[in-house]
Amino acid sequence: MIKGGRLGSLVDRIPKGVRTNLWKASVRVQQAVRRPSAGRRMLPDYLIAGGQRCGTTSLQKYLIQHPDVVPPGVLKGIHYFDTNYDKGLAWYRSHFPMEKLRRRRADEGRSVLTGEASPYYMFHPDIPRRIAEAVPAAKIIVLVRDPVGRAYSHYLHEVRRGFEDETFEQALEMEELRLAGEDARLRQDPQYVSFEHQHHSYVARGRYIDQLENMTKHIPRDQILVISSEEMFRDPAGTYASVLAFLGLPPFLPDGFSAQNANVYKDPIDPTVRSRLNELFAEPNARLETFVGRSFGWGS
Repeated sequence: MIKGGRLGSLVDRIPKGVRTNLWKASVRVQQAVRRPSAGRRMLPDYLIAGGQRCGTTSLQKYLIQHPDVVPPGVLKGIHYFDTNYDKGLAWYRSHFPMEKLRRRRADEGRSVLTGEASPYYMFHPDIPRRIAEAVPAAKIIVLVRDPVGRAYSHYLHEVRRGFEDETFEQALEMEELRLAGEDARLRQDPQYVSFEHQHHSYVARGRYIDQLENMTKHIPRDQILVISSEEMFRDPAGTYASVLAFLGLPPFLPDGFSAQNANVYKDPIDPTVRSRLNELFAEPNARLETFVGRSFGWGS
């Protein structure tokens, strides 16, 4: 969207619903233009696969400022491997830069990478297999966050979008029933899209180790980088440098490290609920720390 300046001020006067519809229409037009050249376009070199509310938008913003990274089309999250999988690989390729750009950069002695960030890729149970089939060499970046804070941020996000009417405590109580059978159906039916699984998975999404173990069944461990959002926002330059090294990119500093899509809590989590969630996440957090080989300091 256009931000800032006189034009940005005029755009801001357009009702949000109209702006959204205009944006979607522009995306459809761009896809129609790009689709015939899909076979001559790149596939992603990296995927920021999650988790949700863990800083994926911020990291993608930092990465696309690198001179050797070219972003896909107009979308941060293409959501091909989850909610758009039925559209096919040509539709997915149509979002990315032309291969000739890579060849031109190679002639100059430079590389070029492209990639996207779709935080549902980590949680959807069948996506690691789909990624391994379509882009087996892609590097996967996973962001994790204290799962208690992540769950609450996720809840506030769904309330703000109008997808959640229950209190946080009630939503947690209802989660098991809401998600019953959804994981199995998502694995069995490539066309199935689960609203409950995507929007009401406050606790389940915070069991990161289960998702990572599922991922490593299909994707080599050395193609997966796990970092915490706490690390990224405490030491953004150091974390960014480690991501660049993982992707094989030369050192670079973006124009600042401001957080994107951050929630501001008007009401803190009830201490009793926080304590219960800390107990619930203790075991999967311990397994995660064994998996990555370091402590995140969560649960205090």
